[in-house]
Amino acid sequence: MESLAEALGFTADQPVLILSADLAGSTHAATAATLTAMRNGSATTATLMMPGPWSRHAVDQFNHSAHANDDVGLHLTLNAELDCFRWGPLTHAPSLLDGDGGFPRTIGDLWDHADLEEVRRECRAQIERAQVWGLDITHLTTHMSAMQQRPEFFDVLLDIACEADLPVRLEGSGAETAAGFPFRRLASEEGIFMPDQFHLMRGGSRSALDAYLDAPRAGVTEISFEPALAAEELRAIDPTATGRIDDLAVLTDRRLPDRLARAGVTTIGYTAIRELQQSRS
Repeated sequence: MESLAEALGFTADQPVLILSADLAGSTHAATAATLTAMRNGSATTATLMMPGPWSRHAVDQFNHSAHANDDVGLHLTLNAELDCFRWGPLTHAPSLLDGDGGFPRTIGDLWDHADLEEVRRECRAQIERAQVWGLDITHLTTHMSAMQQRPEFFDVLLDIACEADLPVRLEGSGAETAAGFPFRRLASEEGIFMPDQFHLMRGGSRSALDAYLDAPRAGVTEISFEPALAAEELRAIDPTATGRIDDLAVLTDRRLPDRLARAGVTTIGYTAIRELQQSRS
């Protein structure tokens, strides 16, 4: 069967890498770092959190005429994990609120209490608001992978992806085994495209990138970073701040393009994957 890399025009053994800058819209530090990583660094895509306090500012920046072709996906958000910095649903969704007015802090709390119809409405609202604001959405991801690991939540995610006809970032076969159901196969059967492998390390992804470049894998791999400026506000609210600041340093390292070239790695964003998926719908 034709691989994603081959369908995109690469050889079957070509290592292809997506470098994602996540969490734009959550804070100014994350938004500014994402823009820097894409425009002055090696990031090939970004993700936007619509419930984040800085989401409108982020969309305005992504839509700036000089950078109208930014590759930006929507980071569907149902959790607000930080203790002292809260965000909540765009819709009226009582089951998606915890005791202090934000999204649940943990995935377990979300899974235990969320009404699936409220989840569906909220995800649709996040997509619709991004579209109304003029964002050209290239793909979907889910914050903390909350909609990937439980079948009933994944069903909602898959429905939303099919409605929007957008690729979805999904973890690999190991995560399928842990979840106990074949979410990758289910998505493929519905015509949804996804990278072959995905890596995210909270608190900094430098080691994930180093390991990949030591032994690049054939196929399409995505490594997710959560870059942020070295801002005191971020340090105050996020215990992973040091690693996130390092993520920005990694993505803006002027030596990274040469490292990628020496390893024989080609980088892409999600626009090509979206175009491929929609051409086969």
